[in-house]
Amino acid sequence: MEIRSEKNTIAKLPSSVVANAPLIDRPVKIPKYLKNIKLVSKPKMPEDLSSILLKMLSNPNIASKQWVYTQYDHEVGIRTVIKPGSDASVLRLDNGKFISIKIDGNSKHCYVNPRQGVMGCFDEACRNVVCTGATPIGVVDHLQFGNPEDPEIFWTFKESIEGITDYSKYFEIPCVGGKVSLYNETDNGPIKPTPLIGVLGLIDSVPLVPKKVEDSDLLVLIGSTKDELGGSEYYEYIHGIVGGNCPSVDLAVSKANQQVILDLINNNVVKTVHDCSKGGFAITVSELCIANEIGCIAYLDKIPSENLRLDELLFSESHSRFMLVISKKDHNYVKKILEKREIIHSFLGEFTGQNIVFKDRAKIVTSIRVDKAQEKWLNSLGTLVSHG
Repeated sequence: MEIRSEKNTIAKLPSSVVANAPLIDRPVKIPKYLKNIKLVSKPKMPEDLSSILLKMLSNPNIASKQWVYTQYDHEVGIRTVIKPGSDASVLRLDNGKFISIKIDGNSKHCYVNPRQGVMGCFDEACRNVVCTGATPIGVVDHLQFGNPEDPEIFWTFKESIEGITDYSKYFEIPCVGGKVSLYNETDNGPIKPTPLIGVLGLIDSVPLVPKKVEDSDLLVLIGSTKDELGGSEYYEYIHGIVGGNCPSVDLAVSKANQQVILDLINNNVVKTVHDCSKGGFAITVSELCIANEIGCIAYLDKIPSENLRLDELLFSESHSRFMLVISKKDHNYVKKILEKREIIHSFLGEFTGQNIVFKDRAKIVTSIRVDKAQEKWLNSLGTLVSHG
C-alpha cells in the first residue's frame, strides 16, 4: 500500500500489514435463548386476513418512510435519478454511468439466526440494487452488537462476520469498508445483533426507472416461498411471536435469480420489479398497487411452495424472490427465458380495478381498496412520530 502526495511517496507498507491483521481470540458460546425460540408453536390462522393485511401495511417497519426522507435534501448536486422510496436510489456519474445504493438490516432475523440473518440482509441489499438494473460491485457494513466480552454475544458477532464472508466470497463482491459499534446495552440488556449491509451497484447503460403499471399488466413471481416466518414482521407484529424458522439464503438460487432479472431488464421487457422481503408477498404486491394506484387479482395457489397455509403464503419472508411486472405482449418471451434457465417462477395474476385481491383458486382471501391501503401505508409512520 502506497500513499502519495502528487508524485512523492510519503508512506509505503506491505498490503499484508493492512489485510492480515491479527484475529482476536475470545471465548464463544451458543446463546441459550436460541434453544427456546426454535420451539415456538405456529399461531392460529386469523379469520379476517384483509384486516391483518391493513394492519401490516401500517407497521412502522413496513410503512412508507416518506415522512423521514422528505425532511432532508436528497437531490444535492442534481444527480438523483431514482429517489428514496424505491428499492434503491440511483445517482448519475460524470462518466455517463450510474450507481445504485441501498442499505438493509433485519435485527429480527439476525436474532433468530445471526449467520443466515446477515446473509439475508446482504441478499436483500443486492436484490434491491438489482431491481434498478445495477450489478452489485461493493459492500460496506456497520456491525452493532452488545458486549463482546460476553461469550454468547461474541458468538453472534462471529457468526455474522462469517455470514458476510460467505456471501461476499460466493458473489465476488469486495467488502470495501465497515464500522463496528459494540457494548450497546440498555437497562433491559444487550441490543439484538444488528448488522447493516450497504451495497453499491453499477449501471453501465440506463437504470430501470419504474414505468407506470397499467390495466392487464402481469404479475410474475420469481423464486419459491417456504415455511420461513421466524423473525418475520407477521409473527412479531401480529402475534407477538419471536422465533421460528429463519429465512435461509440459497446462494446458487439467489445468484441465478439476480442474473435473470438483470438480463430481462437489459432486454427491455420489465416495466418495474420489486424485491420480496419484509412483510412477504402480500406487502410486495400491495406496495406495487399503492405506488401505481391500481388494484390487482393474484392467486395464492399459484405461488411456488409446498403445503403452506394462506397466511404463510401471504407473509413468509423467504429470500431470493422478486415480483416482476410485464406487459401481456411480453408473456411468451419472459416465460421462455425463465424456463430455459430453470428459474422457479409463476405468472400468478394481473393488475386491474381498484381493489387488492388475493384469491385461493375461486375463493377470495383478502380484498381491500387501494386508496385505503395507501392511506395506511403512507401516513402511519408520520402519525406515530407526531402523536405517539
